[in-house]
Amino acid sequence: VQLVEFGGGLVQAGGSLRLSCAASGRTFSTYDMGWFRQAPGKEREFVGCITGSGERQYYVDSVKGRFTIARDNAKNTVYLQMNRLKTEDTAVYYCVAGVRSVYTGEYDYWGQGTQVTVSS
Repeated sequence: VQLVEFGGGLVQAGGSLRLSCAASGRTFSTYDMGWFRQAPGKEREFVGCITGSGERQYYVDSVKGRFTIARDNAKNTVYLQMNRLKTEDTAVYYCVAGVRSVYTGEYDYWGQGTQVTVSS
């Protein structure tokens, strides 16, 4: 599985941004998808994930109510809608994929990352 992220950029605090992640392959719906992020000087952090069917999503507490993950299995694409962005959301965001990863927390495939910068 190859993952390519799109949509990063610079946004003011309080604004919104939507990241997209396009996946290769014919079995996209069998993969749980997720997003991680890594800010400068900090460890990589789990942001959220979505099951293969899209029925369930899970988020880290710091983004609950602000971020939403969705997927379109017909387009092999997963999205991360980020609202009410804060300066502390500044990071490189990575799209990830794996089988049963929502339950194991382990992801086998990673995108190259896209930079999100939130200015004050």
